Amino acid sequence: MPAKPTLRQVSRHAPPLDMNLLVTLDALLSEGSVVGAAQRLNLSAPAMSRQLARIRHLLGDPVLVRAGRGLVPTPRAEALRERLRGLVAEAEALVRGDEIDLLRLERTFVIRANDGFVGTFGAALASLAAQEAPLVRLRFAHQDKEDVEALREGRIDADVGVIGAMGPEIRLQALFHDRFVGVVRPGHPLAGEVTPERFAAFPHVSVSRRGRFSGPIDVALAALGLKRFVAIAVANFNDALAIVRTSDHVAAVPARLTEPARSGLHSFDLPVKTDALAVSLAWHPRFDADPAHRWLRAALRTACSSRAPG
Repeated sequence: MPAKPTLRQVSRHAPPLDMNLLVTLDALLSEGSVVGAAQRLNLSAPAMSRQLARIRHLLGDPVLVRAGRGLVPTPRAEALRERLRGLVAEAEALVRGDEIDLLRLERTFVIRANDGFVGTFGAALASLAAQEAPLVRLRFAHQDKEDVEALREGRIDADVGVIGAMGPEIRLQALFHDRFVGVVRPGHPLAGEVTPERFAAFPHVSVSRRGRFSGPIDVALAALGLKRFVAIAVANFNDALAIVRTSDHVAAVPARLTEPARSGLHSFDLPVKTDALAVSLAWHPRFDADPAHRWLRAALRTACSSRAPG
């Protein structure tokens, strides 16, 4: 009976591991498509397909399988996702080291933020990047929901907004505090005296990603025995301000996050008290020691401090 090969004999004949395959697999799992992963790594789609074939052979697993028009990971690939992302991030940090040349840094950061943040602070952030890291690109992703998986899987680098609980491992840092103000068109009756009764008498526009018609303002009015009629619910601040600009509707929006967008409109303090809003920055801890990501976090803080409270 032939002797069982030793570990040293097995490892001696095993093919060397191509670390590029780990980077490729990370991109495939993050993007969920061959085309998206190819664009992320600056490869052609056929080249990415060949890499996927090599990964499947290496793991003995399909890795990604067809589901309708898209691809979904197999259970084996899903189990590898988080550990793989950490390994790739650690390898990238190892190669880059603690020192970083911002003038030569070529990287695309994906920031999830609402339209108010982009409109108010986007220009300051872009100017800062142009001065300090001119080859860095910033992609703002639509803030449709608080999806912690996007941070965990590396689909976004940072999340900015009024953020609730996202899991114990997610890092969270307050950027600034905001308050609600009322907004109406010039010449609106509320451009004069504003009382809780007069405020509640006009139709309102609600800003809610989930399409909600009520919120903290309604709770405050109810405590006074009043109720407003929220006629319209929209998903972003710009739509709400566009409606009040040419109607008698009233909108309540965060002061700092909408300061540029409120130009030409009449803003006033709400006649009821609401809690302040904490606008925060969230990121995954695997980027804690990444010098490029540290620069991004510092740049976001600087951009937010560049404008005085509205």
